[in-house]
Amino acid sequence: MSVPAFILFLLILLVTLYITYWAAKRTKTANEFYTAGGGLTGWQNGLAIAGDYLSAASFLGIAGAIALNGFDGFYYSIGYLTAYLFVLFIVAEPLRNLGKYTLADMINSRFSERKVRATAALSSITIVIFYMIAQLVGAGALIKLLLGIEYWIAVLIVGVMMTIYVLFGGMTATSWVQIIKAVLLMAGTVIISFLVLLKFNFNIVGMFNEMSQATPHGENYLHSGIVFKNPLDLLSMMLALVLGTAGLPHILMRFFTVKDAQTARASVVNATWVVGIFYVMTIFLGFGAAKFVGSETIIAENPAGNMAAPLLAKALGGDFLMSFVSAVAFATILAVVAGLVLSGASAFAHDIYGQIIKKGKATERQQVLAARWASVGVAAFSILLALGAQSLNVAFLVSLAFCVAASANLPVIVYTIYWKKFNTAGAVTAMLAGLITAIVLVSISPNVIHPEAGKAFFVGDPIFPLTNPALISVPAGFIGGLIGTLVSAKRDEKKYSEVIFKANTGFKEAD
Repeated sequence: MSVPAFILFLLILLVTLYITYWAAKRTKTANEFYTAGGGLTGWQNGLAIAGDYLSAASFLGIAGAIALNGFDGFYYSIGYLTAYLFVLFIVAEPLRNLGKYTLADMINSRFSERKVRATAALSSITIVIFYMIAQLVGAGALIKLLLGIEYWIAVLIVGVMMTIYVLFGGMTATSWVQIIKAVLLMAGTVIISFLVLLKFNFNIVGMFNEMSQATPHGENYLHSGIVFKNPLDLLSMMLALVLGTAGLPHILMRFFTVKDAQTARASVVNATWVVGIFYVMTIFLGFGAAKFVGSETIIAENPAGNMAAPLLAKALGGDFLMSFVSAVAFATILAVVAGLVLSGASAFAHDIYGQIIKKGKATERQQVLAARWASVGVAAFSILLALGAQSLNVAFLVSLAFCVAASANLPVIVYTIYWKKFNTAGAVTAMLAGLITAIVLVSISPNVIHPEAGKAFFVGDPIFPLTNPALISVPAGFIGGLIGTLVSAKRDEKKYSEVIFKANTGFKEAD
């Protein structure tokens, strides 16, 4: 066990636990638990959004994907960054003006039936589970590498910590852990990128020329086609990444932590700058790992390449830099999973328990208690699934969460805001069509059934050829909403004018 690593890990745990203790004293009501009382500023929420978004998939998964697969790995960075433009111009302001705690609140501003809220909650919980598995897989591999702890023990440690943050500190603790983690992650990434560029004498053109001969892929390393041999597969994955952010529950929930839509928009702008700079630097992380660590060493440590960034840090800066980078990655995972647990718990406690079971009559104490019990349930279920997903690349796992978000949540968000004829039946069918199509196609795709042993859960020939089904499931969500609306005799147009007024102004008097 590395002593510097252990000290840094312990320091991060102590700091985050103190933040939780501080936040717990300020978290009494449901509003404070779910949204930190709406008191975050634009720059604070922007950093928190960046902290939520720059997950283990970004730092560990993309670095490994670029190191092993070159340009095909960089597609993840392009997709994740581009997605923020869609969030900024289409979703952020209307969502903040129409919602309260969750995505279901936003949809129910127009459709008040319980089946709409239940379906939205189901979709949110499914996305949270997919996303959380990725973070826990990354955490297990990271702690196993650095501290020599067994994978399953590492997953349990992270699971317990994230549950503590949410149980006691709610959104306030989660937000400040994410802010601190975003600053540390950017600092670590800048340091590694600087050292990589130093090795290449700050000659970026020369770096690309050298990388064309530095890996077993040769010149193909700098071109698409190593992984995405089928153009439709690439298009499907990019569609999921670009559209999926606008439907991710833990990202959408962040827009309710600010006082108004203007601050929500400022949050996205601030987050975009931080996220954009980070994703540019993933090139240096990936190239550096490929050049100075080597694909054989990376694969030997973790077949999916998830440990490329920590191994690069060790190659360039020794054990201390590796310990620092790994500790930052650990903080990254803790922050993101805490946000995921909170968004999953809010779907259970606020939407299902508070609004469906208790019909909106739950007391503040009952809502907070339900949210805390739901946090334990979401965490426990995710841990069990993560224990069986050790060999999967975390960037890939997150891309599946993005696929479900783009397929089930995005269509209903867009239709709710921009289509006057959209109705309750359309909302339910849009979410179910996208959700079911995505889940079914993933379950018969190469990610679950693969001819090579160890590449997926089952050995065999996949029924569906694409690794990411967004190319089919996203249109299925939009078509489901269209058909559901047209075949239903019921019309819900009377509230559309009020919804448009609120979405664009934020005035509550129109309720």
